[in-house]
Parts: sequence; structure tokens; C-alpha cells
Amino acid sequence: MSHTDPAPEAGVEPAPAPSPAPLPVVAPLPPAPRIERRRARAPHGTRGHIRALRFTLSTLLLLAVLYTIVVIKVLLIPLVLAAFLGVALNPIVALGARCHLPRWLSASLLMVALMGGIGAGATALAQPALGWFHDAPAALRNFVPKLKGITRPLEAASRATQSLVNGQVAVRVQPPRQASVAVTAWDVLAAAPKVLAAVLTVTLLVFFFLIYGDDLLRRLVEIIPSFHHKRHAVSIVRSIQTEVSHYILITTLINMTLGAVTAFMLWLLHVPDPLLWGSIAMIANFIPYVGAITTATILLLVGMMNFRELTQALLPALVFASITVVEGNLVTPMILGRRMRVSPVAILIWLLLWGFLWGIPGALLAVPMLTSAKLIAERVPNWRWFALMVQR
Repeated sequence: MSHTDPAPEAGVEPAPAPSPAPLPVVAPLPPAPRIERRRARAPHGTRGHIRALRFTLSTLLLLAVLYTIVVIKVLLIPLVLAAFLGVALNPIVALGARCHLPRWLSASLLMVALMGGIGAGATALAQPALGWFHDAPAALRNFVPKLKGITRPLEAASRATQSLVNGQVAVRVQPPRQASVAVTAWDVLAAAPKVLAAVLTVTLLVFFFLIYGDDLLRRLVEIIPSFHHKRHAVSIVRSIQTEVSHYILITTLINMTLGAVTAFMLWLLHVPDPLLWGSIAMIANFIPYVGAITTATILLLVGMMNFRELTQALLPALVFASITVVEGNLVTPMILGRRMRVSPVAILIWLLLWGFLWGIPGALLAVPMLTSAKLIAERVPNWRWFALMVQR
């Protein structure tokens, strides 16, 4: 038989439950020792050291990047050049795609047309260029007496001034005659394999960028996690692609027009081989300021070699300088607009930097790279200071 508790009797109240024990009173914690407070303030005191360390690491990283750019310039120069050409020519291929032409067909037709035009121009200009290289030593020997005829009055004035100051007649010392250095056609053709390899590399890269460039950008955008950032990245890429292609195409057309006008004016002035000098002016004008000065110097030498009178010899360089002034101060700002203009100081610094790193290819690519960097910095909040610094 199981044991059960007895039931409470009727009319008897149950005993009250025992009250809980009171909680113990906790004494307040004593103030933190002075050592702990110092330890809490220690990170604020090391901010200067952290900033100095960050600046040092950033400087070392920049130097490492510049060194890497110099070391692998043989790989980077064709890639950068092909990327800019692909961006510039992409609107033409996109126009063909809107006309229901496959991208590979539009790209193939465009590349065949470009290579045919460049090849025809190079073939037409190769013979005059080789002729000038071959005749350069004889032309320089004929140029020296003309230069002496121009500088003879200055030398006479200098000797007269020196005789008045020193009380004696200065004796002119003939400088030693230097041996002339001839540039043969073999020296030019010796570098042909490297040039052909570089041209073939850039051509293939441009062709594949035109065909698969949009797919590559689409896959890069797919890597971005959030939809908002994807939409922002697509907007930035499309706007930069449109504006950079617009800048490159307009600049190329302006330079081609400059070369054509220069060749026509030189033909009117009876300068030999005007197409050659017009082509040099067109290519050199991709390097702002430096290219115009170089072309004017070349035309000055060509005028001195081919004309006897000083006025007629200076006329080709003066005409080209006038054309360049009109192009740089009126035509280009009016077509490109203020938004695409860059500060001359920034252009010169950029030219010095990339000319030092990559040589002549770096000088040719400096302004397109600076313009692209400015367009990117305008759309990235943390880099807008760079766009303000380089803007004109």
C-alpha cells in the first residue's frame, strides 16, 4: 500500500510560505587605478606613430608599384595602348551590332580597314623618310655654313664687346671638326622585327578587346556583391567608356586635320616631302606642348637646309607655330569643352613622369591616361580631390 500525505483538515489555514532571503548588498567598485587609465589613453597617444607608419608604408608601396611598372613595361605598354584603342573603336563596333552585324565581323572589317590605311600610309612615307636619313649627313654639312653666316654678326659683336672691355682683340678659336655620323637604311631595317612584333601584338589585343570587351566588363561587374554597387559600377564604366572614346576620337580627328593643314601649307611653301612632315606633326601633336615644339624645331632645320634666305627658311616653322596656336587655343577647347580640359602644369608633370618611366610610348599615352584618371576620379567620392587638382 502506497504512502500518501494526510489531507488538511477543514477550516484550518495552511501555513504561510517562508519569505526569500534578502540579497546581499554589493559594495561599489573602487575607482580604476591610475595605471589602467593610462592604458586606456595609450592608443590616442600613438595616433601620430600610426600615421607615420601608414605614410611610410604608402610611400614604399608607391615606389614598389613604380618599380614594377618600369620592369614590366614591355608587357604593359601594348596592353594600355590596345585598351585605349579598343575603347576608342568600340562605338563603331557597337554601331555595327545595332545594325545586326556580329561583333567579330564588325571588328574584322574595322581592323582590316585600319591596317590597310596605316600600311598604305607607311609605304608611301617610307621612301621619303629613308631618303632624308640617307641625305642627312650631307644636308648637315651644307647647313653648317648657313648657320655660320647667321651667327657671324653675333660673333663679331661679341668680339668687339670683349675688345672694348679687355683692351685687346679676342682671338677666335676654331672648334675641332667632328666626324659625321651616317644613318643607313640597314640601321632602320634592323629594328623592323621588333616593331612588327609590337604592331602585331597590339593589333591582336585590340581585335580581341573589341570582340570580348563587353563580356569581360560584364563578368567583372558580376563579381560585385550588392545590386546597388553593381548598378553604380555599370554606370561609371559606361560613362567613362563613352567619354574616353569621345575624347580619343575627337583628339585623333583634330590631329589628323592639323597634319593635313600643315602638309598643305608646306606644299604651298615648296617644302620637299610635305606629307612626311604633316604626318610627323599629326603624331607629335598627341604629346601636348613637347610635340609642337619638336615639330617646329624639325621644320626650322628643314627650312634652313632647303632655302638660302633667312626669311624663307623661317617661314615653315612660323606657319606651323601659327596653326598650332589656333588649334590649341580655339579649336580644341571649343570642340572638347571645358570638362575635358586639363591643367598645363598637370600635363607637364604627367609627361615627365611617364616619359621617364616608359620613354616615348609613355609620353604618347600620358595625356589619355591622365584624362581617364580624371574622369574616374570625378565619380569616386574619395578621389574627387585629384580631379580638382588636375582640372584647368
